[in-house]
Amino acid sequence: MIRYRVDASDVRSHTFAVELTVDAPAAEQRLSLPAWIPGSYLVREFARHLSALTADQGGRAVPLQQLDKATWLARCDGTAPLVVRCRVYAFDTSVRAAFLDADRGFFNGTGLCLRALGREREPHGLTLIGLPPGWDVATTLPPAPAAPGAMPHAFLAADYDELVDHPVELGRFWRGAFTAAGVPHEFVVAGAWPDFDGDRLLADTKRICESEIAFWHGTGTPPFARYLFMLNALEDGHGGLEHRASTALVSPRRDLPSRQGKDTSDGYVNVLGLIAHEYFHAWNVKRLKPCEFAALDYGRENYTRLLWFFEGFTSYYDDVFVLRSGLIDSGRYLKLLAKAMSTLRASPGRALQSVAASSFDAWVKYYRSDENTPNATVSYYVKGSLVALALDLTLRSEGKGSLDDVMRRLWAQHDGGPIDEADIAAALEAIGGRSYASELAAWVHGTAELPIEPLLAKVGVVVEAVPATLAQRLGLRVAESALTGVKVTHVLRGGAGEAAGFAAGDELLAAGGWRLRRLDDALRCAGAGASTEWLVGRDQRVVTLAVAAASLGGADSGAVQLKVAEAADAEARRRFEAWTAAR
Repeated sequence: MIRYRVDASDVRSHTFAVELTVDAPAAEQRLSLPAWIPGSYLVREFARHLSALTADQGGRAVPLQQLDKATWLARCDGTAPLVVRCRVYAFDTSVRAAFLDADRGFFNGTGLCLRALGREREPHGLTLIGLPPGWDVATTLPPAPAAPGAMPHAFLAADYDELVDHPVELGRFWRGAFTAAGVPHEFVVAGAWPDFDGDRLLADTKRICESEIAFWHGTGTPPFARYLFMLNALEDGHGGLEHRASTALVSPRRDLPSRQGKDTSDGYVNVLGLIAHEYFHAWNVKRLKPCEFAALDYGRENYTRLLWFFEGFTSYYDDVFVLRSGLIDSGRYLKLLAKAMSTLRASPGRALQSVAASSFDAWVKYYRSDENTPNATVSYYVKGSLVALALDLTLRSEGKGSLDDVMRRLWAQHDGGPIDEADIAAALEAIGGRSYASELAAWVHGTAELPIEPLLAKVGVVVEAVPATLAQRLGLRVAESALTGVKVTHVLRGGAGEAAGFAAGDELLAAGGWRLRRLDDALRCAGAGASTEWLVGRDQRVVTLAVAAASLGGADSGAVQLKVAEAADAEARRRFEAWTAAR
């Protein structure tokens, strides 16, 4: 058996003390810490946070020979347990790593628990000690069998994969519970303001969970015995990471519901979409998964070309389930859909990179974005969600079912297990009654524009262009601040800003001889001539650039808004209702 003891007492140094015990170790026992965490496709080098590694066996010191960035070798003598101790620095407020301070603790096993190589399939126990007074624990790790003298926070996983797929929240957090489809669910929230409306969050989350369980199982039960939402409320930040029976979430505390008002803010809709997204992942990626993820390699990149399906289709369904749960109306949903369409249209990289290639390149591109990212890449989240929309509306327009039927068929046909693209294509063909190979080739493996507008027209929705902002007319993305002024963050390929010579990092000082405090002021500062002079701060120099007057005129921003056509016929309206109706 493999055993871990995690001591959370050293909150001031933000350090967990971790002790690993390997019973009956191999003569040459290798130990390794994962380089990444499943669900977040970037090598994060968790071993950089380890320090003070020591080992002993039966009281005898055992030297640890480092073999690579995250692997050590212990030469053991006899069968006495090998005990390895280390310290792990934990000051990452994201959902991916570990955090510890005087108010809160959190960790994923991938960041704390060294693997005993060759022993991963054995039971793994974990015990928490040193919790500050008044701290509570929230996790879906299975509790260890009760025994006389047992530690109060002791857990037992079937193997290493299970151990690291149940994050642990520690501290004095808000806690609530509800039941969905007969299954107990918990929600814990750390860092919320005093006026946080926990009852509303629970009620709304329950509606989402019940809708998603019914989607996958009808009147059946989900593939987990209980489920836990862990939300860390911060001043800023948004994201989540899925696990087999829980999810870790981060959101701005201002976006959480307040007892002072019952309006559903855009920020709260984002929180609800995040909840729906990560909960959907309990089926679509944690169980249905790429064949390449059937057996994970924690030490290196695990490549797949299917993130457009597992992340993109989940991104389609997250807002759909906020709608189907009755938490927003169809008009609000169309605004969310328009935002996704506008985001894709504002990414020149969509003409260069397919969404399948984007999936494969996630390890080096999506999670390592820079000023050129929108010019060279496409998001498998955003475009993947619109591929899902296109397939859903195509199936519905042909009267052959819907994408819902495809998802449920994949679950049933593959017993909630690994699938590949051929399986997705086969499920589409089984539901639609024809091959969708041409659509997959063009929409997934090609870079052609998706036919969203004509497909929306079939359900009575029209697409209208939104007037361009000055930044969009120039092909710039900027950050504005009272302290730092107007700074260019991205220069989009083929735009007027690129032609004029703007570069990422430029500070826009003046236009037409007038000091700029916000970019849109330049519309009033521009003269009547053929071009306007802009003063730009760049690397401690002041550079003069000329912007053609035509660049400040009307231009297609790529941004759109959606609305139901007043002249839509009865059949289109029927299709719209079938598509958007809560059920």
